[in-house]
Amino acid sequence: MTIIVKNMSPETNEFTVESVFARFGEVDSARVIYDRHTNESKGMAFIEMADEEQAKKAIETLNESTLEGNIIEVAEAEDRSKKFKIRF
Repeated sequence: MTIIVKNMSPETNEFTVESVFARFGEVDSARVIYDRHTNESKGMAFIEMADEEQAKKAIETLNESTLEGNIIEVAEAEDRSKKFKIRF
């Protein structure tokens, strides 16, 4: 399951995000999103967790919690492949 985290502090890095989510189960990947021009954090991250129940528990527990001084928003990420249909 892919999880999106929003409203993170610009100083929050992948290691921090991964360690927070690892308390709920195995994290396959943690990726903070950076602006390609300024290389500054956009304040969001995507987390991949293989176990859906563990991911849901992480979302439930961490949504609206404080991480490095910011109240974060945590939710299941939308499946972009369903959002954009390619027609031939």
